[in-house]
Amino acid sequence: MRSDIILDRLMSLHPKVIDLVLDRVWRLLDALDNPQDKLPPVIHIAGTNGKGSTQAMIRAGLESAGNTVHAYTSPHLARFHERIRLAGELISEEMLQEILEECERANNGENITYFEITTVAGLLAFSRTPADYTLLEVGLGGTLDATNVVAKPALTVITPISIDHTQFLGDTIEQIAAEKAGIIKRGVPCVVGPQTDAALEVIEARAARLGAPLLVYGQHWHVGEEHGRLIYQDETGLRDLPLPALIGKHQVQNAGIALAALRHLEMPDVALEAAVTKAEWPARMQRLKKGPLIDAAPQGEIWLDGGHNPAAGLALAEAMDRLPKRPTYLICGMLNTKDITGYLTPLARHSETLFAVSIPGETATLTSAETASFAKDAGMTAIESESVQDALETIVARDPQARVLICGSLYLAGTILRENS
Repeated sequence: MRSDIILDRLMSLHPKVIDLVLDRVWRLLDALDNPQDKLPPVIHIAGTNGKGSTQAMIRAGLESAGNTVHAYTSPHLARFHERIRLAGELISEEMLQEILEECERANNGENITYFEITTVAGLLAFSRTPADYTLLEVGLGGTLDATNVVAKPALTVITPISIDHTQFLGDTIEQIAAEKAGIIKRGVPCVVGPQTDAALEVIEARAARLGAPLLVYGQHWHVGEEHGRLIYQDETGLRDLPLPALIGKHQVQNAGIALAALRHLEMPDVALEAAVTKAEWPARMQRLKKGPLIDAAPQGEIWLDGGHNPAAGLALAEAMDRLPKRPTYLICGMLNTKDITGYLTPLARHSETLFAVSIPGETATLTSAETASFAKDAGMTAIESESVQDALETIVARDPQARVLICGSLYLAGTILRENS
C-alpha cells in the first residue's frame, strides 16, 4: 500500500525511535492550525497495563448508547490503519495517505519521531470527521507523550501502573506514576484504576495541585467477581453484569475502570452491559478460530496474547487458570528491553514445554537461544525453535489436542495476525 511507503519515509525523520519531548509535536500542530483544539470531547487514557482493553470497553459502551467514537491506539498489530478509528471505522487507505502526506509537507523535513508525526496525523483526521467522543490512548508515559496536547479533555483515565519502560520513565513506581499522571489536567475529572499505595500517592498529589476530581478504585467505586458475575458499585448504586468477554481477573478490573468512566459520562445501563459483553481487543488472550495455524492444529486450541511485562505475565497466568485443564505449550518470543524472567515466572506452572522463537523483522528481538535460557531460569522446560510454524508442528506431533499459547510480545502477535489472516 502507498501508505506503507509514506510511513517508511516518516521513519527516517529522526535518528531515535523514542525521544520524549513535545517541542516537535507543538511545532507541527501549529503548522497544521492546531487540530488538537478541534476534537470531539476527549477521553485520555494512560497507564502501564490495560489501556487498550479499557479503551475497547469504553468504546463499546459509548457506541451501544448511540454515540459515534474516534479512537487512537498504538502500536498496531497487523497494519497501521488499526491505530486510527474514525467514527467507528478504521481509517481508509485514501484518507491515511492524504493526512500522512499533509503532515509530511507541513513538517518540511524537520526532525520528528515516527510516533509523533503519526499521532499528529491521527489528531488531524479526528478534527475533520464529526463524532461524539475521541478516545486517545497514551503511547508511552504521559507527560511528554505526543497525545498529551489536549488542553481540556472531558475525562482522563489512569489504568494500573507497574514497572515497565524504565529506560524512559524511571526505575521506581513513583517516577513512572509521575509520568503517567502527567495527563491529569486542571479541573478535569480522572478515573483511577487499582494502584499500589506509592503510585496512588503520586496521582493524588498531582490531582490536588490541579484541582482535578478523582474517581478512585476502592474509594469512589468498587468492582469484583461474585458467583460468575461482575459486580460494580459506586455512589449511584450497584450493577450486576455478566463477566467481561475478555478473559481474566485483570479484565474485571479493566471493566470496572471503563464502567466508572461511562457512569461519569452518564451513559445508560445498556452502555454498561455492552462495555463488558461487546468489547473486542486482539491479542489479549485471544483464541484464534481460523487461518493456517488452525488448519495445522485442527484438534487443538491456539491462543494469542501480546502482554510482555511481569504484571502482564501474572494476569495471563490468572486468565489461564480460568480455562479447563488441558496440556499447554507456550510459543514465546520477546524483546531484549523487557524483564523476561519476571514475565515468564508466573507462567511456568502452565507450561508443559516452552518453544522459544525470535520475532521476525525486529532488531531488538531476543534470539531463540536467549529466550530459552531465560525460560529455564524461570523453571520451565524450554527448547529453541526456528519459527512459530515449526514449533506448532512439533507440538501437534506430540499432542494433537494440546492447548498452545503464543505469547511474549505485541510484535510477535502482530506477525501472527498478519500471517494467519
